[in-house]
Amino acid sequence: MATRAGFTFDELQALDLSGWSLSWFLITLSSVLLLAGYFLTGMVWALIVSNLGGPEIAVTDAIRIFMIANLGRYVPGKVWQIAGLAVLAKDLGVPAQTAAAAAVLGQGVALVGATLIGLEAVASLSIPGLPRWAIVATMFGSIFVGLLPPVFRASTGLWFRLARTPMPDHLRPSHAGVWLALGVLNWLLFAGAFWILVRGLGFDVALIPTASAFAAAYVLGYLMIFAPAGLGVREAFLITLLTPHTGAASAGGVAVIARLWTTVIEVVPAATFWARHVTLPDGAAKPSA
Repeated sequence: MATRAGFTFDELQALDLSGWSLSWFLITLSSVLLLAGYFLTGMVWALIVSNLGGPEIAVTDAIRIFMIANLGRYVPGKVWQIAGLAVLAKDLGVPAQTAAAAAVLGQGVALVGATLIGLEAVASLSIPGLPRWAIVATMFGSIFVGLLPPVFRASTGLWFRLARTPMPDHLRPSHAGVWLALGVLNWLLFAGAFWILVRGLGFDVALIPTASAFAAAYVLGYLMIFAPAGLGVREAFLITLLTPHTGAASAGGVAVIARLWTTVIEVVPAATFWARHVTLPDGAAKPSA
């Protein structure tokens, strides 16, 4: 797929990073914002658990459990993260069905948030010259229609059937509006962090097309179930969307660096939390941080 995007591995090998003007301050800032985005995702999951009738979960516990479960995203298929949350949340008194339902809803909220942020990148690729007002109108119109009770019940019912998870009884459109707002905020953090990373690599790129490209590539990579964490697929789409702004070779280099960046910032804290989790003696209380 990377070849179809106009980029080959020979070009990547020939890429001269010595010419890039790196800003370690911006790279560090982007990493902090990315980690904050991961933490916020865990907090949104805990809020959904509470809204579904589950117990209140401390912020530190929510972050710890969510980050550990996120390691399941690197296994082919989209169910391992959900299963991990269901198992780990039992220690906090969360019923497995509630934890799994919250995870399914959280994934849906993340996809909607990323889709809204990534809509301009896809539209600019397929419909050149599309007015920005039309994109904004589509965003808010879709949210409004999606929150109408009949549409909400139908769409969430389909989402739960696809995830093979029972639909919870406490699901309400009034809650979903808050979740979606947090999902968009979450993706503003992720996409903004990526833009800062690209700027930190020395590229003078505009905020909106760069941030939107990252979100769009995430959604398109997620839809490819066979690819663990969208590996390879996300990079191919990101190269396609960034090439008009950086050139194909540089876009390929940025895509590879972005994969390493997102993986390290996610996996290192998650592995640290996991190491603390498995070394606790049986029956010991789980730490709140």
